[in-house]
Amino acid sequence: MPLLNDAQRDVLRAIVDTVVPSVTRADDPTGFWATPGSAVAGVVPRIEELLADRTDPQQQDALRLLLDGIGEAGLVTADASTREGLLEAVSSLAPEVAVAVATLRGAAALYAYSLTDAQGRNPFWAGVGNPGPQAAPTGPVHPPLPLYSPHAGETLHADVVVVGSGAGGGTIAGLLACAGKDVVVLEAGDYFHEGDFNQLESWAVRSMFYREGFAQTADGGGVLLAGHTLGGGTTVNWQNWVEPRRVVREQWADDGLTDVAGPEWDAHVAAVAARVSANADCSDLNGPHRRMREAAERLGWSFKVATRNVDPARYDPKTAGYTQFGDRSGAKQGTVNTYLRDAADAGARIVVRADVRTVLTRAGVASGVEARVRDRNGNRAWLTVKAPTVVLAAGALETPAILLRSGLGGPAVGRNLRVHPSSGMFGVYADPQDPWWGPPQAGVVDEFADLRNGHGYLVEGSQYFTGMFAFQFTAQARTGLEHKQAMADLDRTADFLFVLRDRGAGHVELDADGEARHVYAVEDPRDVELFRHGLGTLARLHEAAGAQEIRSGAPGLRSWRRGDDVEAWIRAHDDYPIGPGGLLVGSAHQMGTARMGRDRDTAAANPDGELYDTRGVWIGDTSAFPSACGSNPMLSCMALAHRTAERVLGAVGP
Repeated sequence: MPLLNDAQRDVLRAIVDTVVPSVTRADDPTGFWATPGSAVAGVVPRIEELLADRTDPQQQDALRLLLDGIGEAGLVTADASTREGLLEAVSSLAPEVAVAVATLRGAAALYAYSLTDAQGRNPFWAGVGNPGPQAAPTGPVHPPLPLYSPHAGETLHADVVVVGSGAGGGTIAGLLACAGKDVVVLEAGDYFHEGDFNQLESWAVRSMFYREGFAQTADGGGVLLAGHTLGGGTTVNWQNWVEPRRVVREQWADDGLTDVAGPEWDAHVAAVAARVSANADCSDLNGPHRRMREAAERLGWSFKVATRNVDPARYDPKTAGYTQFGDRSGAKQGTVNTYLRDAADAGARIVVRADVRTVLTRAGVASGVEARVRDRNGNRAWLTVKAPTVVLAAGALETPAILLRSGLGGPAVGRNLRVHPSSGMFGVYADPQDPWWGPPQAGVVDEFADLRNGHGYLVEGSQYFTGMFAFQFTAQARTGLEHKQAMADLDRTADFLFVLRDRGAGHVELDADGEARHVYAVEDPRDVELFRHGLGTLARLHEAAGAQEIRSGAPGLRSWRRGDDVEAWIRAHDDYPIGPGGLLVGSAHQMGTARMGRDRDTAAANPDGELYDTRGVWIGDTSAFPSACGSNPMLSCMALAHRTAERVLGAVGP
């Protein structure tokens, strides 16, 4: 049954054209200004589909009533100014109404600027400077990985079943398979070969991201980005290979991982770095990164060129800027092109679209898992994998859900959710920045990595989007005209963000349907202090780099412009809460929800990574981190996975 009727769709279309209006400009060679958002095919149906998929029946009823009310108030026939005033007035009725209107406005901008026609084009891209998909480099491609397709109700038998295929699971699967173990890998997402990637944001988000890119914290104040595809985060991440600071390793050693503070850790890092070709030779600096470096030099702050997991023989800076949408060049050395290929070559069976529901046990010992496998037509069937060793590496958002559904892991399961809360600022410069060229994260400012007992933040660059940035700009823009101007400036814009090592924590619980629900808010006083400190740093970097204008995510806060008092503008952010109704919190790093540690009351797994209460169940992903690592977690996850694989082999024998 359709979610909306025709009249409600007309109201939704009017909201789209309020956020992305048609504006008359004498100089409009691409038609950017004259084109309304509803001219992009599929915008209204896609928003309706999103609302149907992401809201429960009660919320859907409320949305329909909201659209009916806005329609009766005359939104469809009103002029642009009246429409904007009406939406603002409706938003002031109640906090939940404000959230609903903000969701509709954000979705309107997201899809207007990201959906494409059959040729993979969007009518706004030329006006914002987005060159669109780049041709893949010529040369040989990696052969597709072989997949195993189980039949309905099948039971497989193996030595080890690995749940998840990202930085943790993929690494462990490859190492154990190469050690002679019969391994089955179960991945909840789908598999896409490098020849399948089209560099389109709308396709990538729906196809390769957890909950289609719309995973939010329970209060709606945070957005959680995680991979949901073969290779997990290593298929969609920005390839920043960053070691945790010494103080973090020492704290983890105090938690019982004593070897992590010594040379054993260095050996694990060296092994995985060699396998994924970690190097700093493929980190070209585009305009935003050059502005970051220039600002850091002027302010006397540390700037480092990033190390990244890239094959130099395949690297191409023209395609590197699209790496979150899938790497067409084959240069990205994620687990698909490294450890999973090792696993497949050693005979491992890889099953995709396999949603693991529970871990099977017998007398307190692992005996396998049960999963629902979905075919490409959406049909589901049960698969059982019998194995005496289970490695859970479904990510810190889903590994605890599997344990909770299984009744395993003890009281620490789901607790200690760390997310590296993040926020960004956009600096608008006089000249084009060529932001789609070159890697998304090619440099790091680590001046403030350790401000409070190992806690601080890194400043990094960003992948460039049209849809996601358009979504973000709806918070600040007061009118559709302001929003369009922000998008028109996009090719002259540099995006800086900070990644904060959080001390406070949230948790993962199960909803009424047994699915993961993520509860997190930036409330710890130190985290609040550092979050606001980070906002100030981003603004000062842009000011020092020569930005003409700086835009933040503070709702309704006017941009800083050259000549304004930058310190006063920074202080204005203190008036906004962090979270719902204020500064949106982003997260691409989630950790700690089945942590390792020496105390079974506060840790789910022992310092080797095996559950305290269930022999044979191992935690193999960032869920195992004793605390936030304070750096992009791929290196830490792969190094710990290398360590865990050794522990598994030591426990089960040759």
